[in-house]
Amino acid sequence: MAGNNTITSADAIFALTVTNLYPSAQTLEGYAADAMFALGDTEMAVSVRGADGKLSAGFVFGEYLQTITIMPDSPSRQIFETWQLTTQTSKAVFRCNATIILPAIGRKFTMTNGVLQRAKAIPDANRVLQQMTYQINWETVTSEAYNA
Repeated sequence: MAGNNTITSADAIFALTVTNLYPSAQTLEGYAADAMFALGDTEMAVSVRGADGKLSAGFVFGEYLQTITIMPDSPSRQIFETWQLTTQTSKAVFRCNATIILPAIGRKFTMTNGVLQRAKAIPDANRVLQQMTYQINWETVTSEAYNA
């Protein structure tokens, strides 16, 4: 479907596995309307300009920190709550892997060896309950072409 002249996110698929908790892929659903998931910028290099104006630079491994935003009534909330509770009670890190498919642009992204780094324990209560965010730090993120 690449080249479909669309930029919709409505057909995005996010499938997540968590070692020892969810060995079968769980498809996330019930995203917030204006913030499904976002991957922050990743630092690729560090540079320093010398006294003579010459720029020195070196490659660095940056973080791939991704924020997932779901509604409080999302069926996927239970996945994150179980992951968070199990992490806290066992004082252990549970690694995860994921695949995101974006048919609108014909791309598939594979994320590996991630950890749940931050979690919102309870939704904010305003006039209605507010969206909840979870952050996963990935070791690797790769991209490839995808055709449905």
